Amino acid sequence: MDKGKVLSLRHVLMLSVALNVGLFLRLGYVGEGWRAEQSLHGFCLEEKRQNRGAPMEDFSQKVAHVSKGKLVETASSSVARSDVEDGGQRDINLDHGDPTMYERFWKQMGDKTTVVISGSQYISYFSDITNICWFLEPEFAKTVIRLHKLVGNAITEGRHIVVGTGSTQLYQAALYALCPPDASEPMSVVSAAPFYSSYPLMTDFLKSGLFKWAGDAHKFSQDRPYIELVTSPNNPDGSTRKPVVNQKDGILIHDLAYYWPQYTPINSPADHELMLFTVSKSSGHAGARIGWALVKDQEVARKMTEFIEINTIGVSKDSQVRAAKILQAVADSCDRVGTGPEEVQPFFDHSYILMEKRWNQLRAVVEKSRLFSLPNFSTAHCNFSGRNFETQPAFAWLKCEGEIEDCEIFLRSHQIFTRGGEHFGVSRKYVRISMLPRDEMFDLFVERLSEIRS
Repeated sequence: MDKGKVLSLRHVLMLSVALNVGLFLRLGYVGEGWRAEQSLHGFCLEEKRQNRGAPMEDFSQKVAHVSKGKLVETASSSVARSDVEDGGQRDINLDHGDPTMYERFWKQMGDKTTVVISGSQYISYFSDITNICWFLEPEFAKTVIRLHKLVGNAITEGRHIVVGTGSTQLYQAALYALCPPDASEPMSVVSAAPFYSSYPLMTDFLKSGLFKWAGDAHKFSQDRPYIELVTSPNNPDGSTRKPVVNQKDGILIHDLAYYWPQYTPINSPADHELMLFTVSKSSGHAGARIGWALVKDQEVARKMTEFIEINTIGVSKDSQVRAAKILQAVADSCDRVGTGPEEVQPFFDHSYILMEKRWNQLRAVVEKSRLFSLPNFSTAHCNFSGRNFETQPAFAWLKCEGEIEDCEIFLRSHQIFTRGGEHFGVSRKYVRISMLPRDEMFDLFVERLSEIRS
């Protein structure tokens, strides 16, 4: 036989073996990856079930922005995972407030918010060395002021703007700035229950000697300095909040992440010593990780800047530039200045109408059911839009009525993942449900909820 042909056949045989081995290994790898994911999901859910018997203090150390039971249900995978069948039903994850609802509007805007950054731009740490917050991009600061004046939801005159990596970093910076460094004991930090589930974790995470989480503001009666967090509209229940403790040595931080006209009537500009805002809930761009604080006291603004300088040596300029472009587009759409296509509504009109529709859908289902209830909100006039409407929060605070003692577990049995009331300092009969997922997920949730009988 021709030697060349023998070699050729030998090469074909070796290639065939190699391809089959490679395919076998790939299938094994994919299988292992799938099993690992399922194992992680099961482990996390099991750990959460075990934690249910733990005291409330232990819970505060275990709650994260995305609860442990849902770590595999990330935002990027939510659409793909919606196709996964689990017991004949798709998982509906409404545990965290991932604002993917806004994607549709920004797709309609096309390239209006596209930002191109060359390799030679934003190399330096510094943005404006004459500013207390020296890493604050001037264009971002200018846009923040414009948007607040346009909406009328906050006073910006006589305020220092401090930019942070989301409002989470700003919250920690505020605690650092407000607590005296030479106090004999940590300052107590409180918030009225139901409070934002991450407050306890964020407060005690660094185990600081300056401050400590002290729980429900309604139960705080100690005669010593304290910091009270006032979240309005409140996360999780959407209520309008005012300070609760009202003692002479109290310091207030106002978290106003949801004080925007798609969620609640804007009846007056907020005028407080320290106010926190975030891009994630104003425009929906949670991935930008940008927030800002309006701070009246110069020394507090300086110390907040000092914390961020030590913590992360400033805040991403790229993210600030992108956030500025996005907020400019929001403001332009309301002013009808150089906006996108004619058929695109102003941002806050679009968002308001979508929130109104979703709340009407949910209330219609809940009213027909004897198993659930929702809080009611009074109607108020919005100075920005001219509408009279009820608050329509970013989260629904759902209560399971009757003999259902743990609403989170009950809904999970129907493949609806939520965050239970114990994470917010109240009864397990309550759950927080995000109203901000993509349309497909929200419609599936309403349909699933309407089918629950017991």
